[in-house]
Amino acid sequence: MAVSTSIEPFLTAAGRPVSTPLSDVRAISRQMVVHFIENVVPCGTLPGEALDGDITTVTRICLELTRSMLDGRDLPGRVERVQAAAADWAREGIPIDTIHHAVYEGFKLGFDLIITNVTNHDYDTMVGVVRRLMDAQDMITAAVSAAYVRELRAVVSEHHTAVHTLTSALLGGQNTATMARECGIEIDTEYHVMALELPPHAKESEPGLNAKVVARRKLRRVQAELADRCDGKALSLLSVDGGTLLLPASEFAGADLDDLVTRLSAAAQVPLRAVVTTAAPTEIPRAAEEVHELIEIVHRLGGPSKVYRPHELAFEYQLTRPGPARDYLSSVLDSLEPHPELMQTLEVYLATNMQRARTARKMFIHTNTVDYRLKRITQMTGFDLNDITGLCYLRAALLIRAHRSTKTAEVPEDPGTRAS
Repeated sequence: MAVSTSIEPFLTAAGRPVSTPLSDVRAISRQMVVHFIENVVPCGTLPGEALDGDITTVTRICLELTRSMLDGRDLPGRVERVQAAAADWAREGIPIDTIHHAVYEGFKLGFDLIITNVTNHDYDTMVGVVRRLMDAQDMITAAVSAAYVRELRAVVSEHHTAVHTLTSALLGGQNTATMARECGIEIDTEYHVMALELPPHAKESEPGLNAKVVARRKLRRVQAELADRCDGKALSLLSVDGGTLLLPASEFAGADLDDLVTRLSAAAQVPLRAVVTTAAPTEIPRAAEEVHELIEIVHRLGGPSKVYRPHELAFEYQLTRPGPARDYLSSVLDSLEPHPELMQTLEVYLATNMQRARTARKMFIHTNTVDYRLKRITQMTGFDLNDITGLCYLRAALLIRAHRSTKTAEVPEDPGTRAS
């Protein structure tokens, strides 16, 4: 951004340049910085060297730039110096609203100085003064904003790359000590390793909408909520379908995880499921593989949106282990293959906790039809759903069959992220 080279008419009031009260730029700059400390609250928390050095210097440069515009002169290079300072402030974490408020306070103080010698006969001159002050403030505010946002994006990109690299290293079982020092992220003694499932948003299948855009917006909302709730302490690898979170155990208690997933579900506008376990850094790869295997089981079972712990899924997990018992249980439902309506009825009946009325409503059929189909399932499989043994066998068979069909249909994936 460059200052306009057009020369405006020289503004005078009471027979002298209107910029005269701003002549002693060094003294006024120091006065303005004191004013910032007393009136712009966050400025009072800045270190002394920042106030005495860079901020005072930039205040003086802004004052000189404003004087030049009042006098119709051009001072090249001043805006670039303001932009350089704004970039530094972005990297140091000084809030941009604090900077803008300080600029406003500076202009207000400068205007008060200018009008001290103005008389009633200087109305036209003051109109010109106000316009040029507004132009100066607009120029400085735009310069600060552009440089600040540009630098902030670079900082965020650097941090995101560092987090991604470190998370990948932890999930890959690599030595992360050196990498952590380079990234500036401290490695915790233990992590909550969480597999997260992000179901499709309803609008992803809505005609006329770009499904990829809808999915990306869902992911961005989750990432924003995660950054807000975890204050940058969460390590994550996420896609539009889910992924892995590593949360320092020293920072997050078990109850925090349940609340976090509830809030992430609200942000995503879809019911999230998660499985979490705790592991030391060297055990993270094994833990990640375990929780992702369990989240797949939860997905196939259609469990409710919540945070699951491994002990809650021990029965389901054991049933999916290879062996002759699994092979036998999987074959229990072979007789239902030619009758998809019976297989679906069994799935819905078990998912609704064996409630006939809910099963009927979900399938849009009569309860008598549900009863008929359940009797047919008993006759064809040899296992009675009204008997605890038969119920257990059929539920186990359904789970194993769902798990095996998933493994057959899907390509094995990296435990870090669940790809689309």
